Amino acid sequence: MFDGIGRRVVSMWFPRLASDRVLRAHPVAGPFALVLRQGNADRLHCLNAAAERQGLSRGMPLSDARAFCPDLLSRPADPARDVQFLQVLRRWATRYCPWVGLDGEAGLVLDITGAAHLFGGEGAMLADMRQRLARAGLAVRLGLGDTRGAAWALAHYGEGPAAPGAGLAALRDLPVAALRLEAETTVALHRLGLRRIGDLAATARAPITRRFGPDVLRRLDAALGHVPEAITPETEPPHYGVRLTLPDPIGLQGDVMAGLARLLDQLCAKLKAQEAGARALTLTLRRVDQGAQDVEVRLARPARDPARILPLFERGVAGIDAGFGIDQLRLDATRVEPLPAEQASHVTCDRGDRLDDLISRLGTRIGLDNIQRFLPADSHIPERGFLIAPAAFSDPEGPWVSLRPRPLRLFPPEPIAGQGARPPHQFRWRRMRLTTARATGPERIAPEWWLEDEAWRSGLRDYWQVETAEGRRLWLFHTPQAPGWFVQGEFA
Repeated sequence: MFDGIGRRVVSMWFPRLASDRVLRAHPVAGPFALVLRQGNADRLHCLNAAAERQGLSRGMPLSDARAFCPDLLSRPADPARDVQFLQVLRRWATRYCPWVGLDGEAGLVLDITGAAHLFGGEGAMLADMRQRLARAGLAVRLGLGDTRGAAWALAHYGEGPAAPGAGLAALRDLPVAALRLEAETTVALHRLGLRRIGDLAATARAPITRRFGPDVLRRLDAALGHVPEAITPETEPPHYGVRLTLPDPIGLQGDVMAGLARLLDQLCAKLKAQEAGARALTLTLRRVDQGAQDVEVRLARPARDPARILPLFERGVAGIDAGFGIDQLRLDATRVEPLPAEQASHVTCDRGDRLDDLISRLGTRIGLDNIQRFLPADSHIPERGFLIAPAAFSDPEGPWVSLRPRPLRLFPPEPIAGQGARPPHQFRWRRMRLTTARATGPERIAPEWWLEDEAWRSGLRDYWQVETAEGRRLWLFHTPQAPGWFVQGEFA
């Protein structure tokens, strides 16, 4: 009888993790496979049991698989989603023990030492795992042993628990591939007649080390418990959410803001501990009739100061329908960015913070994407010399570098009457008769031939700064290849 003192490890292997994940949402009665592009061919990545019974296997080209099984249904594989799903299973497995780590691309390893008695023993725990995973539509193979290597070997090649302290007796008849060796090493051991772990354990160690290096015997010793092998649990990412449940429902805006202030203090303390700041927050108000309403706030810059964030919720909270009362408030930071701590001093300037607060306040009314700023662009073409970007998602850049002054207002070229290569003495523009008092130029600008811009396909432009007697300061250009004059901008 196991006394609970020795180490016990469970290995969970999901042989059809990817296909089971997809079939949980979209069940298929017949053969099914996920396909992954490898090189110039589509190959089977993961199959369900029906496809395996048809003789299909992982790595087979999709064209050959359809020739063997015309009824095969396929979908593109998504390895990133599979990794996320395995993380979900890892968090679920912590219900059995706190030490749960990933084991390859489709497996988990659990250190259940001292935890089996909470489920009625090891057999009852394994049965509970199988039952719950089968109910979720997941195929699983379980191995239980004194070491991580033994549990992995039993899950992949033995399927079952090993008695405490069994050691080599539980692994003797398993193939050497159960030691997690490379395929080339396994084939070489087979050629020497070492097909099972018992055969390898009975062989002299020095010749094996000289021929294969220390890795083979290290794997054997790890499986037998002669050398330690750690199980590293995955760290949980910080959760930026707080909740306040009220004994009596509330409905006044002031009461909601008071509860929100308490939640903000707690949330900002979590953010400060992680040196992070919130860019987007969601306040969920649950009513007594089980209805819920959300108030979302987006910030121009990461922040964790409750005094700066709280006023941004006033407009949204004022529009909430409390119904028969609100009995729960939940505040989540849905988007978090790094915000390292800064050294405060008497020379610290908060002008940037005040501008960010202004952008955030305006953004709650008209949307952050509608508050924009101009940024310089590396182009000598006037229309391409700047970019327009949301102010909340871009940083202001340094002074604009220009060899010649540019107009304050820039608009599409507007034709005017004029002849010759110099600006006309008198011309009409926007129903105004203007007289040229002073002209500076020309500044010749050539088109960027590598860009598709019909407005600049006509050729060169000679730009002039024209000061009129009426007080207008205009930016005119002349096109030598097709003589004509145009107004494109106006200076301050």
